[in-house]
Amino acid sequence: MLHALLIINKAGGLIYNRDFTDGLAKLTSNEYLVMAGTFHGVHAITSRISPVPGSSGMELLETDTFKIFCFQTLTGVKFLLITDPSQPNADVTTRKVYELYADFVMKNPFYNPEMPIRIDLFDSNVQKLVRQTNAAG
Repeated sequence: MLHALLIINKAGGLIYNRDFTDGLAKLTSNEYLVMAGTFHGVHAITSRISPVPGSSGMELLETDTFKIFCFQTLTGVKFLLITDPSQPNADVTTRKVYELYADFVMKNPFYNPEMPIRIDLFDSNVQKLVRQTNAAG
């Protein structure tokens, strides 16, 4: 089950967030901003302290009740997917969200990079992908 999606710009600012289920506690806008900034900082630190040279940073945060998958693009944009611990192929789903982002956000001539994403076509396609994934899983 996919619970939420957050997209963080390269500076650590939250540019998109959506909840998909009632399984998560409702956070305020301020709490989402803090979460995005905190994850951005932790991601940067983990890439520096990793014993593996060239590490990209934290890709998975796993707890007993949820997982957070992180996919970072070459431009530094991070896609965070919050799922059930048993959710299969969340990395594949995150990359599909990235494809939607490339198709509907970055190719939109009216979108200003680094700004919040308010594009209905992107949002509706993300919702469709989540419905399909949750129905299959």
